[in-house]
Amino acid sequence: MDIPEQVLCSLDELGDPASRGFSVRWGENRLEMFVVRRGDDVFGYRNNCPHTGAPLDWSPDDFLDADGIFIQCAMHGALFSVENGYCVLGPCAGQSLSRVPLTLRDGFVSLDVSCFTGAAGTEP
Repeated sequence: MDIPEQVLCSLDELGDPASRGFSVRWGENRLEMFVVRRGDDVFGYRNNCPHTGAPLDWSPDDFLDADGIFIQCAMHGALFSVENGYCVLGPCAGQSLSRVPLTLRDGFVSLDVSCFTGAAGTEP
């Protein structure tokens, strides 16, 4: 069974390292999320801090710290690992961002839209 996907962007549209936010609609559902590129790898997370629920971006598409090493919360400066979303510093230390399933195929970054149905173990 093929899992439906929604293309978000091409890999070439993302700098390295870089981040980009997306508001994705699938049927009646909407997901605020972002993608981070590091080399040929991409990582996707919901755009909300596990501490406050607030959006993480400083300004549109600005999710990384000044050095491009960590995801940084705009509200209180918490730092999260790009690779697994784990908070390494800040009031939510030990918690993690909510990952969203991505696919990189033929140079395009796609969202596995089963995240809207819970089929991939996540809720919308």
